[in-house]
Amino acid sequence: MRVRDLMTSSVQVIAHDAPVESAAELMTTYAVTALPVLDAGGRLIGMVSDSDLLWHRVPAEPHGDPRRHPDTEPPPRRPGVVVEVMSQYPITTTPRTDVADVAQVMLDHDVRSVPVLDDGRLVGIVSRRDILKAMVRDDRTLAADVQLRLDDYAGRSGLWTAEVVSGVVTVHGRIRNEQQRAVVTVLARTVPGVAAVHLEQQTENRQERVTA
Repeated sequence: MRVRDLMTSSVQVIAHDAPVESAAELMTTYAVTALPVLDAGGRLIGMVSDSDLLWHRVPAEPHGDPRRHPDTEPPPRRPGVVVEVMSQYPITTTPRTDVADVAQVMLDHDVRSVPVLDDGRLVGIVSRRDILKAMVRDDRTLAADVQLRLDDYAGRSGLWTAEVVSGVVTVHGRIRNEQQRAVVTVLARTVPGVAAVHLEQQTENRQERVTA
């Protein structure tokens, strides 16, 4: 499965010179935990997360430990615009990247969402939630999704039948040639949640199992 199969294409972004309050409002409104930050030319220059916005913005409890919050210590200056709190040099990915690789990067760098760039242009964003949602789809849902794609390609139902067990798809039906085999395989593999594809190729005298 590739990033393009599950990324969100309509990305909520924030300008580098926008007030931090605007970023917080966007995150709350659209229920996201991070926003790509763009410069005046529309280029990605950073990411701002809910953690970035909270940093130095929650006032200390006035009755807390006086050693940590002495009266003589001036309050820290609160950042006013996004560029002052964002994380620079964000980790990015591409639409063609394997989802497993992106998931590992998220874990290694402790990030919850990654911008998707195509030739330097922001085309989407993928989050841990997107990956989890794709991974937990049950076999019945996967089979229905694969079957729909196969029927659309064939122009009718019944030419191929898809079965799914533990995320592994088995396609039953006659495969005419190598090109058709490749198309059927790609159609099945692009369904989010599919782990592998097997083809049960039927000929007049025998049935052959092919792993794709």
